Amino acid sequence: MDNPGRARILQGMERNTDILIVGGGLNGPALALALAQAGHDVTIIDALAEKVRKNAAFDGRSYALALASQRLLAAIGIWDRVEDHAQPMLEIKVSDGHAGAGPSPLVMQFDHAEIEEGPMGYMVEDRHLRRAFLEAMDEEPRIRQVDGKAVVAQEVHPGGVTVTLSDGQHLTGLLLVGCDGRSSGTAQRAGIKRTGWDYGQTALVCAIEHALPHNGVAHQFFMPPGPLAILPLTGNRSSIVWSEKRETAEAINAMNESDYLAVLRPRFGDFLGEISLAGKRYTYPLGLTLANAFCSDRVVLVGDAAHGVHPIAGQGLNAGLRDVGALVEVVTLAARRGEDIGARDVLERYQQWRRFDTATLALATDAFNRLFSNDNPLLRLGRDLGMGLVSALPQLRRGFIREAAGLTGDLPKLMQGRTI
Repeated sequence: MDNPGRARILQGMERNTDILIVGGGLNGPALALALAQAGHDVTIIDALAEKVRKNAAFDGRSYALALASQRLLAAIGIWDRVEDHAQPMLEIKVSDGHAGAGPSPLVMQFDHAEIEEGPMGYMVEDRHLRRAFLEAMDEEPRIRQVDGKAVVAQEVHPGGVTVTLSDGQHLTGLLLVGCDGRSSGTAQRAGIKRTGWDYGQTALVCAIEHALPHNGVAHQFFMPPGPLAILPLTGNRSSIVWSEKRETAEAINAMNESDYLAVLRPRFGDFLGEISLAGKRYTYPLGLTLANAFCSDRVVLVGDAAHGVHPIAGQGLNAGLRDVGALVEVVTLAARRGEDIGARDVLERYQQWRRFDTATLALATDAFNRLFSNDNPLLRLGRDLGMGLVSALPQLRRGFIREAAGLTGDLPKLMQGRTI
């Protein structure tokens, strides 16, 4: 997507690519594909070898994709590759209670039939998404992939930014995007500090097989130590994201499979019949982390590199894909006007678009976790009455459904299923 303005900016400097992306998880490839399809030359760098990232074994990791995120994946050609492996989420049930005692009778229930657009979202396994992204990038001539090499340094200079790889290679572009997670080296090297705190909770993550069908219903059961999410996968399987106090979680994860299931069963209940583990088990510490800025000179942050929130609403990847849609739109429109896509004023448009939304999401998930992860009887009564009120008011209920589907706020065009 070259133009005379850009040629002047790069006069006297060799450029390998328009945009350098660090991080080949999910947000990085989504961004690379969307940018390439908009006419930009992209280089994506990941420290892991491609054969490791392409491993098709089922390891239990899955993602809840809001409807708006599904639209973005469709717009960049990924949805057709994973649709057969996607499980629609047709209902969401939210309840409060204690392990082994069952939920409170006041339950929030959201049904996709109350909105016109379709399912609120889909569950898709990590292995299918990663393989789809890697195959799509292989087929895109505007994307260059650099695997098995880490970025060890970055330098901003007039008209561009250069990264140094672990093998000594240098790559130069107009813009550097950090899609490298909560401990983003890109952010650290740019001098961007973070604000956040630890929750003292750990998420236990696994997949289970169960005897009875889930019928596309997702469950969120709040208990004093933390929430338990039961998210439907294809077949008689569900993904589990289960939060406990850190010491308890470490002890549970160290158990053998039989003892692990014995602890899970009273929390899970018997509504899906007998359960067994499918795939591996994982844990990760829970905390809130927000970058104090989403951009610097010729550097911009996307996904967890910019904002890491509690998984209580399953919005981590969805927020990252909103970043992707917003950044592609900002950069592409700037390039069409002949602007320097790495200029600070261009990147600040992206920051202005996304920062308030992500801060609001972070505060909402933080407040929700603090409200529900306790056993204060007054708070329990208040939240149960609140859930009952939401369920009783159709207009309020539909508002929550549209929020869960990602259909509210200032949506990027790609999340509306539109081209830029």
